Amino acid sequence: MSNPADAPADRPSRPQGQPQGPSWLRRFRPVRLLTAAIFALAGLIFWTSFNTAQGTNLRTDDSMLKLSDLIRERSRKNAGLDDDAAAARAEVDRLAQRDNGSTAAEDRKLKALENAAGTTRLKGQGVTVTLTDAPPGATARIPGVPEPQPNDLVIHQQDLQAVVNALWQGGAEGIRVMDQRLISTSAVRCVGNTLILQGRVYSPPYKVTAVGDTDRLQQALAESPTIQNYMSYVEAYGLGWKVDPHEAVTLPGYSGTVDLHYAKPKE
Repeated sequence: MSNPADAPADRPSRPQGQPQGPSWLRRFRPVRLLTAAIFALAGLIFWTSFNTAQGTNLRTDDSMLKLSDLIRERSRKNAGLDDDAAAARAEVDRLAQRDNGSTAAEDRKLKALENAAGTTRLKGQGVTVTLTDAPPGATARIPGVPEPQPNDLVIHQQDLQAVVNALWQGGAEGIRVMDQRLISTSAVRCVGNTLILQGRVYSPPYKVTAVGDTDRLQQALAESPTIQNYMSYVEAYGLGWKVDPHEAVTLPGYSGTVDLHYAKPKE
């Protein structure tokens, strides 16, 4: 046994005369009690997890796959319902024109209202804007630019909205996003990396087509401050941007419901 007098000077020592206490008290110190409580809690968590899983993998991707399949199926169903609604509306309009006996002036007024509402086909010159995500593994293309974050490499809602706003500003007579005509109540919304438009889901690349004077439309796109900011990401990280003018392009009429749905207080 070593002599306490030979111990290093910086070794902590109990002050002389301090009670040592009984041996059982030295064994069950607060730190040891806390450790025992943590192990007990961990055991409870493991037992609860096992009881819930019943031998299955709690982190399986099956639920996410089923959810994405459900979204795609509902999107296809909504597209079919839109087609049915458009056919029914066309038949109603045909019967109404046959039975109402409207005058030529009334027909012209109705036609003008339908064109303004976006429920009829529209043909003329125009442009198509295509936006795409950056390629996989994209890095900074310009010296001095920081390496991109994940959000820097994908199309966002504000990017699509900026294109739509600029085209309206440039005098667009009508706009189609993907395969759907926009009307006054249309909302361009993105959730994650997907576009949700009028009950249907789309993935990039995104195409926005407008009918109008091609020079004015392209000028409006070039002068938009939001699009100018987007173009800096195109140059820095390779986001996709393409503008194609058309001598003639046809936009479909809006075929969805025009009824407004809103919340009502419970009586």
